[in-house]
Amino acid sequence: MENKGNTIAGWVLGAMIAALGLSILSGKMFHADKPERPEQLGFVIEGVVSSEATAEAEVPIATLLASADAAQGEKVFAKCSSCHSIAKGGANGIGPNIYGIMGAPHAAVAGFDYSAALKAKAGPWTFDEMNAWLKSPRAYAEGTKMSFAGLGKPEDRANVMAYMNSLTDSPLPLPAAPAPESAPADEAAPAAAEAGEGAAGADAAATPPAAG
Repeated sequence: MENKGNTIAGWVLGAMIAALGLSILSGKMFHADKPERPEQLGFVIEGVVSSEATAEAEVPIATLLASADAAQGEKVFAKCSSCHSIAKGGANGIGPNIYGIMGAPHAAVAGFDYSAALKAKAGPWTFDEMNAWLKSPRAYAEGTKMSFAGLGKPEDRANVMAYMNSLTDSPLPLPAAPAPESAPADEAAPAAAEAGEGAAGADAAATPPAAG
């Protein structure tokens, strides 16, 4: 009877060891082609660009303003017209009348009850300030009453600013577009040195040896 009990115990112990071995082996097999944790979940969708890549690739607003289209901006402004009038002498609505807003101080329209967040903004509505506001009013002035989410496309923002800048008694001059980036000095110097050495070598080869 005791031998039978030992046999059963042996089989149970053997089965447990075998199960443990299989568990370790399967874990190694399934982990073989996985990247190091933390794993990146999901998959790449063709044609979708990450927000980080979009931010890096965004063209400077000054560059876009140089070719902005006020007529296209008027079409985009239709999204704003339910709250804002832009006619000279127009009345305030849900939002203030914004005729002549470009270059005007923040929160300057008489008779409109601005949020404390916008009243706290100093200085005029420059192109950079307006670009940040149109991109995300809440990010620009946390606590603003404006519920509009913003214009995600920088081209739309440039066109709208060109349109608003045309509806003022004193249009702002467009900002200068940034100059294209030149090659870094540490890259240009070796190239210039190589060119100089090549020219010197050519001159030396072309000069006959001195007599005597």
